[in-house]
Amino acid sequence: MTEVATAPRPGFRDHLADLTRAQKSGAGVPAYTRWVNRRLARGVAASAATLGLSPNAVTMISAGLSAIGLAIMVVVEPSWWSALATAALLAAGYVFDSADGQVARLTGTSSPAGEWLDHVVDAIRTPAIHLTVAIAVLLHRPDLIWLAVIALAFTLMSVGQFMSQILAEQLVRNSGGESAEASGTRKSLMLLPTDTGVLCWSFAFWAAPPVFLVVYGALFVINGVHSAASMRRKYRKLASR
Repeated sequence: MTEVATAPRPGFRDHLADLTRAQKSGAGVPAYTRWVNRRLARGVAASAATLGLSPNAVTMISAGLSAIGLAIMVVVEPSWWSALATAALLAAGYVFDSADGQVARLTGTSSPAGEWLDHVVDAIRTPAIHLTVAIAVLLHRPDLIWLAVIALAFTLMSVGQFMSQILAEQLVRNSGGESAEASGTRKSLMLLPTDTGVLCWSFAFWAAPPVFLVVYGALFVINGVHSAASMRRKYRKLASR
């Protein structure tokens, strides 16, 4: 009886090579996400596929890492170890958030339900980050009340920007068009202050709340200007269709 040879199961290196070949363009992507987060996410996605983790499992790990990081900020007094732990966990959550879609494409398990779960987690995490800042200020540094006010304003702005981005992409897709953005190193570097990764690592400054106020406040102003310009551009593009 002739035995049929079976192809070896793809390993980590195979998955990583496949992801590297299929990597999306870096057009219009902020520098940290483009050169750091995506590279780390490829490693996480290749590992997850090798271990047999589903995209939804990766999404929930992402949510869990972010939740633990934010919980530390609320429960623990500001210190270097707690601030670094919060920043690192938020950054790790961002890596896993970028990896779930790659796992889905790699394993051929993309689904509307998985995309829905990914967006729901992002829709909760986005305001949760800034609401946590407001809560932490009231609990640990009520003397910096203006930081809590900025955090609440940042919450509204980030939710609006998230909705603007998601809805614009869907409307453009439904109308049969494609969203084109400028590419190049210069734009990626210019967009660095708007990068989610930069926001995550800014929480390392929570060890010194007055310094965090300056850094977080600067990110709020820059992101506010960028969001206003982005929403105006999206509205004009959609209005011209």
